[in-house]
Amino acid sequence: MNSKLFLIIILSFLVLSCSKEYAAYEPIKKESPYVLYKEGLDAFERNDYFFASKKFSQAELNFDNIELAAKSAIMSSFSLYGINFYDEAKENLSRYLKTYPSDKHVIYANYLLAVIYFEQISDEKKDLQPLLDANKQIDFFLETYPQSDYAFDLSFKKDLIINQLAAKELFVAKYYISVQKWIPAINRLKRIVNEYDKTIFIEEALHRLVEIHYHIGLKEEAGKYANILGYNYNSSEWYKQSYKILNKDYKIQNFKVENIETKQQKNLLQKIIKMIK
Repeated sequence: MNSKLFLIIILSFLVLSCSKEYAAYEPIKKESPYVLYKEGLDAFERNDYFFASKKFSQAELNFDNIELAAKSAIMSSFSLYGINFYDEAKENLSRYLKTYPSDKHVIYANYLLAVIYFEQISDEKKDLQPLLDANKQIDFFLETYPQSDYAFDLSFKKDLIINQLAAKELFVAKYYISVQKWIPAINRLKRIVNEYDKTIFIEEALHRLVEIHYHIGLKEEAGKYANILGYNYNSSEWYKQSYKILNKDYKIQNFKVENIETKQQKNLLQKIIKMIK
């Protein structure tokens, strides 16, 4: 019993003596947010985006000024975007929009979010969800900020998304045609006609409808779609192909007739693709 009491006294003495020499807790010194932001900006200009993002995030936490904290958050998000850390950038931007809803950079944050969704789009043979997500985000921006400086760029991106959605429908329709599933193929092609009639795939969709309906014996329906194709695109190759289906003696000419409007549309599309790249 005495030995136990003696041991407790010694341990208590050691604890007390240690507490006099060392503090149990030392508060971390607050770093200057201006220094942190400058370090982040220097790294950003060196294209060291990962380190820049880290410093901008630290600056945000240390700034008492809410405007400077919000600016740091935006710069951190853009740095993450710069190294293709799309998920982290989206998470950062979503947090920024919730934390600083009245900040002057909110429009840009929504624009950057739309661009990130757009850049995650793959081709029409792959997952459709990124296309739908990008379309939704761009629609939100165009409806909310139609007069902003960024609306012009997103309008072009919107057109490319619509074309890719149409391409997806056509890709699936061709698959159904290859396995002779006529009804689902017709439904997919009709969707292009009804929802994506301003895209470059409308002509082929109308031709495939002529082709399928003629093949299954519905010649009147085939003629209806051929008339629509001829009325709107009578100089296109797809109309010539459709006309040949309905008129077996027709011989397709080798030369192509291209009007000025078609050339302008092609040049515009090339400019859009070049600008977005």
